[in-house]
Amino acid sequence: MNKEFDTDISVELIDLETGFDASIDDDTDEEDEQNATGVFELHPTRADLNERLDKYVAANLQDLSRSYIQQLIEDGRVMVDGKVRRQTFKMTPGEVVTVEVPPPTIDQILPEAIPIDVIYEDADILVVNKAAGMVVHPAPGHLTGTLANAVLAHAPEISVAGSNRPGIVHRLDKDTTGLIVVAKSDRARVTLIKQWNSRSVVKRYIALVHGVVAENEATINVPIGRDPVARNKMAALSGGRDAITHFSVRERFPDATLLDLQIETGRTHQIRVHLAFIGHPVAGDAVYNRYSGTTGGSSTIFKRQFLHAAGLGFILPDGQFVEFEAPLAPDLAEGLEKLRHIRDEAAAK
Repeated sequence: MNKEFDTDISVELIDLETGFDASIDDDTDEEDEQNATGVFELHPTRADLNERLDKYVAANLQDLSRSYIQQLIEDGRVMVDGKVRRQTFKMTPGEVVTVEVPPPTIDQILPEAIPIDVIYEDADILVVNKAAGMVVHPAPGHLTGTLANAVLAHAPEISVAGSNRPGIVHRLDKDTTGLIVVAKSDRARVTLIKQWNSRSVVKRYIALVHGVVAENEATINVPIGRDPVARNKMAALSGGRDAITHFSVRERFPDATLLDLQIETGRTHQIRVHLAFIGHPVAGDAVYNRYSGTTGGSSTIFKRQFLHAAGLGFILPDGQFVEFEAPLAPDLAEGLEKLRHIRDEAAAK
């Protein structure tokens, strides 16, 4: 039987000191828009006492590089309780840190000959298996080395058209691997955007989570919004945007579960937030996983979140439905084999 996690979550479920869902044990789309621009308000906690200002902001706005944050501080765009401070200023709980991040200028995007794993290409679209560590499109602190830069070099016919994301209609987090489709033609862009808006695109993921998931399959139907305290994070919130994630168990380990997932919506950090909400955060997720051990947020096996966009299906401009698959990235596959070895050794004793 397919269990459904469906609740009208109140804001009180958010632990306002840590910024995590308080219903998770104390030990825990991706395509939605998340531009690291605008004014961000951060609230240091006891854990941040005496932390340098630049290090504190970098830890809480992870889309920005530390060098870029240091430049923002020098430019007077970072304030503590309304005052401009130096990079070395030490944090105190109760202070309010505001960070003003200006949008990148469009003319800064340039083609870069960065190798990309092309799964499929025709005159209209390009399907890429994105590598870990690659930002999808330019943002403050990441103006080069992005997938958009690589795509412009690979397919220079794509028009930037006043955008810093040529042809890109959806995104994956920096450390999430897997499939992304890029529109090379105007008709492809229109066709793909219509499908994303109508939620007809098939989006399948694989994730390894902390703990043993009891249900064989379930649906998480829980709204997501920006965390009211830790503004670089998302959270399960009443009044948030609707978000639906389906999952089924592929494989179980003594302290972990491998899941197949399919999302109907594509909210920022949707899978990561939903899985943390049910008490099974993604292994290696330093933002939403507060557990320790091999499948905790600072996993000794997985150096990044174990989340992979494994399947993507949609209709081409000519009306043909196509579906693509991408195998697990080597680092995730290797870590999974280590877990299997540990499990099998324990069972043999």
